Amino acid sequence: MNPLWFVRISRQAHHPASDKRAKLVGVAVILGLLVAGLEWMGWWPAWATSEPRRR
Repeated sequence: MNPLWFVRISRQAHHPASDKRAKLVGVAVILGLLVAGLEWMGWWPAWATSEPRRR
């Protein structure tokens, strides 16, 4: 593990994120899991999927 990671961890411990930022990250994670779950169960609409473009 790079020693600079310990510096980052120390900064996070001394200056934690605000409640607003933590809620924003939580909502983003929940939305991502929701989309992944819908796609895994086959309920994601076909129009919302992307297909690779052919040259």
